[in-house]
Amino acid sequence: MMSLISLQDTITIAMSVKDRHASAKWYADMLGFETLYHADEAGWSEIATRTAGVTIGFGEQIEPAPGNCVPVFGIADIDAARSTLEGAGVGFDGPTEVIEGMVKTATFYDPDGNALMLAQDLTDQS
Repeated sequence: MMSLISLQDTITIAMSVKDRHASAKWYADMLGFETLYHADEAGWSEIATRTAGVTIGFGEQIEPAPGNCVPVFGIADIDAARSTLEGAGVGFDGPTEVIEGMVKTATFYDPDGNALMLAQDLTDQS
């Protein structure tokens, strides 16, 4: 059976933390995960796990919400995917967000209200 949209072979687990740099160091020291980058202007950091294609993203918040992890699935064309999913009755949380030159993201919900996210990489990877 064909799915409605075609995801890429990446997943980012988004977590809210108080201090992205401290969290990245903890995950490196405790679990051997490598820091990929800190995007300080976006309040976002990413680390590579030991699993191919799986990263953890840290969103900095004054009051983090532990346990509120959001899987972020990579997608080539977020606008087309969102349109297809919305056409199938999938609910989204507000408009697609764009951080120019970095990423486009859209949060949507499964039937039980669990948040999921699509992300289209806008960095020049040529």
